[in-house]
Amino acid sequence: MRGDDGMNTAEYAVGTLAAVAFAAVLYKVVTSGAVFGALTSIIQKALA
Repeated sequence: MRGDDGMNTAEYAVGTLAAVAFAAVLYKVVTSGAVFGALTSIIQKALA
């Protein structure tokens, strides 16, 4: 019978890759012109 040695490492690797991909997409969305303008507007209103 074979064990699942290394399976946890593979799962962590896939999870890490998914998290990095999600972070990259989120970064692209947040730094886009429309979203950046909206966030800037919200921050300026909060500080005014």
